[in-house]
Amino acid sequence: MILEKTRLIEPYCGKLVNLLVPRAELVEKTTYANSLPYVQVSARVVCDLELLTVGAFSPLRGFMNQADFQSVLDTMRLTDGTLFPMPVTLPIDPNGLAPLGGEIALRDSRNNILAIQTVEEIYEWDLKETATKIFGKYDARHPIIAEMHRWGKVNVAGRLEVLQLPPHLDFAELRRTPAQTRAVLESYGRPNVVAFQTRNPLHRVHEALTKRAADDVDGVLLLHPVVGMTQPGDVDHYTRVRVYKTLIDNYYEDDRSLLSLLPLAMRMGGPREALWHAIIRRNYGANYLIVGRDHAGPGADSQGKPFYGPYDAQDLVMRHADELGVRPLPFTEMVYLEGEDRYEESAKLAPDAKVRKISGTEAREDYLGKGVPLPPWYSRPEVAQILAETYPPRHRRGACLWFTGLSGSGKSTTAEHIVNLLLEKGRNVTVLDGDVVRTHLSKGLGFSKADRDTNIRRIGYVAGEITRHGGLVICAAISPYRATRHDVRNLVGAGFLEIHMATPLEFVEKNDVKGLYAKARRGEITGFTGIDDPYEPPLNPDITLTAQDTTPEANAQIVVDRLVELGYVLNG
Repeated sequence: MILEKTRLIEPYCGKLVNLLVPRAELVEKTTYANSLPYVQVSARVVCDLELLTVGAFSPLRGFMNQADFQSVLDTMRLTDGTLFPMPVTLPIDPNGLAPLGGEIALRDSRNNILAIQTVEEIYEWDLKETATKIFGKYDARHPIIAEMHRWGKVNVAGRLEVLQLPPHLDFAELRRTPAQTRAVLESYGRPNVVAFQTRNPLHRVHEALTKRAADDVDGVLLLHPVVGMTQPGDVDHYTRVRVYKTLIDNYYEDDRSLLSLLPLAMRMGGPREALWHAIIRRNYGANYLIVGRDHAGPGADSQGKPFYGPYDAQDLVMRHADELGVRPLPFTEMVYLEGEDRYEESAKLAPDAKVRKISGTEAREDYLGKGVPLPPWYSRPEVAQILAETYPPRHRRGACLWFTGLSGSGKSTTAEHIVNLLLEKGRNVTVLDGDVVRTHLSKGLGFSKADRDTNIRRIGYVAGEITRHGGLVICAAISPYRATRHDVRNLVGAGFLEIHMATPLEFVEKNDVKGLYAKARRGEITGFTGIDDPYEPPLNPDITLTAQDTTPEANAQIVVDRLVELGYVLNG
């Protein structure tokens, strides 16, 4: 079905929003904002603020009030009935918040003043209810649910004045507002626009799929990669955009394709997110959206099962296609025909056709991970070169061994033996021990839940920096809370291995040379993990060990053998 051309120049919900303060008022407003109490907002809020401002979230004109927030959770619609499946809120710590009717300045992490928020409404939100309704279930393995534990406890809504858009120093020529994007698309003179949502590099199969989708509806291709926040561990946006630029410049038709960047903070919300993506792309001028298998899915849950079915997202977008004015184009499986040097839908081929295919996992693990060049039938040579430069073989990449377990369960002792084994194999390693970190990085923190979480996230932040720069790091801290460990997994990204020292409480008490458990039993120490404060064991750790009936040397060898198996350490 081809939608009429007039749809191309109509935003999804009427006039596109623009919340920017007029330039004539900018200096005066900025001076005023400097006198206000301020909140330093997260990177996620900064992304949302930008897309609110330029109209990508039309018809929203600010962060959601309580009525719209609850309506979106319950019905996927705003209170006026407009389809909108994803909450867009401003969560803030209530301490020090301006009273109702007051104003606060919103600053980014570099202290730039971005906006003035009038506090017209303050309302609490429930983490479990919100997570369950958005994502279908409450599971702290979901990257956004893990992150939500550190969001502000109240949401703020009211009039929003944006003084400046977040500064972007990269790929400025590819950053277009919805209005700018629509103008370029209209100039191509085609009746339809097909948007391609991607957070991964493009290979030849994607190239074939996107070109065919545009041809099928006589449309223009809007290649619209997310460059805000995607899933932890994804290929960084600099690498992805380099790939897209190479392909668009060399392998796509100039008058039928447009590369433009979307500074979206994804929620990894599966079906709801796919519907949200369709609304956003409608505002950018598209009336078709290629919806992939498990679109915007976060992967496996705590039990190792997928959060969503492979076609749930496609089904939900299709059910609302007429209302949206956006039709989903399914991401069908395509395979390479050896004798014809082209890709074709597998469903259209004879059972005995000679085909080749490589999954994304195989490309990462069996090719890039082992330093094997991607074959030219799978990736364009320029793309293969970019990915090889960014992703060296695994034995040259970073990894984080995150030990968790009760005090005295053998974390630090095992870590010491692992260090020696790794040094013998030629890999340097950094150890971030919980006790040592508290002496330096976290000096001054206590043992409340909030302070413990802060300590663990500090360790996770440092571990992530080491890992990203190709280092091996071992973190040995009790880290008792499951959601916080999942949050750290997201901070570190690819290469995170959770190692549970599952030594029983009875064993560690019996062998407690420091006498800490005895003091906790007598009440001399309070808030002691395993006694009067809970320890939440991992539900699906990467490695499980115990200090009972074995030795630290044997445990260390198990871990190093696993690193060799995964390719992070060469066997020799």
